[in-house]
Amino acid sequence: MADIRYYDVILKPVITEKSMDMTVDKKYTFYVHPDANKSMIKDAVEKMFPGTKVKSVNTMNVPGKLRRRGQSMGYTAKRKKAIVKLTEDSKDIEIFEGL
Repeated sequence: MADIRYYDVILKPVITEKSMDMTVDKKYTFYVHPDANKSMIKDAVEKMFPGTKVKSVNTMNVPGKLRRRGQSMGYTAKRKKAIVKLTEDSKDIEIFEGL
């Protein structure tokens, strides 16, 4: 496994209608590095967003979808997604605020 730093773990936030509805319950969704585990994701969120305390982390591997372009077929890239639940007394994550 490669040497993954905390700033390499979280790739980008997932901005969908479903993930934005979960922010009311202090659940935030991110695309993460495929080799990252739950403890690495927890440490990365707490270091990148000061004032947050992670209660739990759920991860899932999203397989690539089959796509066609003319006669050739191929798959899109596979991803790993993490849903991070914060404790009740922690601060909210600012990047989800104005959306």
